[in-house]
Amino acid sequence: MTDDDLIAAFEDASLPETELNHRNHVRLGWLYVRGQGLLGALNAFPAALRRYAAAHGKTTLYHETITWAYLMLIHERMARYQEDRWTAFSEANRDLFDWAPSILDRYYDRELLESPLARTTFVLPRISSDHGRRD
Repeated sequence: MTDDDLIAAFEDASLPETELNHRNHVRLGWLYVRGQGLLGALNAFPAALRRYAAAHGKTTLYHETITWAYLMLIHERMARYQEDRWTAFSEANRDLFDWAPSILDRYYDRELLESPLARTTFVLPRISSDHGRRD
């Protein structure tokens, strides 16, 4: 499926649910960040994801912190590796595609990520008590 076909099927909710797997979530995030920049993607991708979920009767699955965190990671990796081709980006960033354990496990504890607040609002990762401590 081409990038344009994937975006169109996602945005009109005709993409089969089986095709909206974690890898395609990341690919769509990458396409939105590449096409709209981080700020545009933080607005457009979650809105499209909520519409898609609603069209498929899955309104409770959307998770703001996971969505935003992945978009920010994708943006950071795009800046770091300066790669504009999906295949090269995905090869260089294989850790983005692991779901269990997830890359977010490096930044978030399970309790915070499973909280109602994290589901509805982007929350920053908790900083360990000794991180940044000045003695």
